[in-house]
Amino acid sequence: MTEKKKLLLKGIAYDLVGMVSYVFPGVGPFIDIIWAPFAASQMTKMYPGKQGKIAGVVVFLEELSPGLDVIPTFTLTWLYIFVWKREKTKPHIIEAEIVE
Repeated sequence: MTEKKKLLLKGIAYDLVGMVSYVFPGVGPFIDIIWAPFAASQMTKMYPGKQGKIAGVVVFLEELSPGLDVIPTFTLTWLYIFVWKREKTKPHIIEAEIVE
């Protein structure tokens, strides 16, 4: 399995865990208080650099904000990095000499 697929599956799992607070209506906010810093640290580990730091802050705030747990932040980050922001490669021109 490629590293990209592993990150996607891990992200989907983390998104599902983040949504678990809806299953426990009275306890949900307390779960989010514990989950938010953990989710932020995992996001920065999964995506090092500037993108991971920004995504870590976003997932932290999203998990602490009431009603926003349904946003799949890990999956959206994966899509941003590997699908939407993917750098387009320019075609390479190969010069060749014809030797007779």
